[in-house]
Amino acid sequence: MRPDPSPTAVTVSTPRPSRRLLALDALRGIAVFLMIEQHVGIWLWHGPGPGERQLDYPLLVGFNALGGMAAPLFVSLAGVGSALFVAAGRPRTDVTLVRRGLVLMLFGLALNFLTPSWFSWGSWFVLHMMGFAMALAPVWRRLPTPVLLLGCACVLISTVAVQLWLNTPIPLDNPRMRDTSLPGGPLRLALAEGQFPILPWLCFYLAGFCAGRFIKAERHGRIALLGACFVAVGGGGHLLARAPVAHPWIQRGFELHLGFYPASVAIAGLLLGGALLLIAFVAWLETRRPIADDHPLVTLGRISLTLLMLHVVLFRELSRPIHWWRGLSANAALAVIFGFVILSILASRPWQRVGYRFGAEWLLRKIAG
Repeated sequence: MRPDPSPTAVTVSTPRPSRRLLALDALRGIAVFLMIEQHVGIWLWHGPGPGERQLDYPLLVGFNALGGMAAPLFVSLAGVGSALFVAAGRPRTDVTLVRRGLVLMLFGLALNFLTPSWFSWGSWFVLHMMGFAMALAPVWRRLPTPVLLLGCACVLISTVAVQLWLNTPIPLDNPRMRDTSLPGGPLRLALAEGQFPILPWLCFYLAGFCAGRFIKAERHGRIALLGACFVAVGGGGHLLARAPVAHPWIQRGFELHLGFYPASVAIAGLLLGGALLLIAFVAWLETRRPIADDHPLVTLGRISLTLLMLHVVLFRELSRPIHWWRGLSANAALAVIFGFVILSILASRPWQRVGYRFGAEWLLRKIAG
């Protein structure tokens, strides 16, 4: 039976049983790999030697560049997951979403204290961003899709306005993104100057929420079209920003620079567009060739929250006493990356049989439902 064309459609037919979309778990597994290889590569590699350039290490540097897609996928997939959870029609949907969002924010706060070399107590990382957006899901679910897309546009416009108002430097370095002594304190970091602030990263969640509705309606082409639109906005806007008479708002909003701290509209558009195109492809592919629930990428994706918290503490903090922090060659760093990912996959397969008991995902469900 074909599902409702929209979450607000009225139907008298019996809804089909919901089934977890394993292809999205697999995509989350890819995001986990990208996250680990980017972070661990930066944290463990000692960098190029005298007379060398980073480009002399194309494998490690290339992997590191791909890692920039990890956070866009995580935040967008969080929006997809929330929309599908709403569409499943479970009891106490709003309460569960709010609780899960708040618990995710608590996990983020715990990570702040567990990683003092990177975060302050007021830092705003990807867990805080996903938790904040999810806690407001009862609002998003009551808004029609066109209004959510209008919200995406408002978020991107507000990003430029707030960055100009705060005179946010480009690029933002880590000391600035953890500094709670500036006017506004942690609220400033959460809004615009943290690692993954509300502006512009709420746009990723809202677009993912729309994509989840399209997946439920089996309209994967609309997700691809939405992704293409964001790519066009990011890329086309950057071409405008390069014009010699471009308005300062255009120049600020569509500047491209290494990294995404702070993320401009151009950077957000390109990354979000790429994430949506990937989501559209894997969601469509599952309707043709369903993936097995014990596929390595699926089981890896199912423990993404656990691995996010574990790898940060393990390789950011505990690497220092054993002198691995920026102390390894490129080949050694790659060996650690692939070794850790392989061990994670090997552990996730038998762990699946007991419902990933005592992991972060299991704890989230136990606390929040």
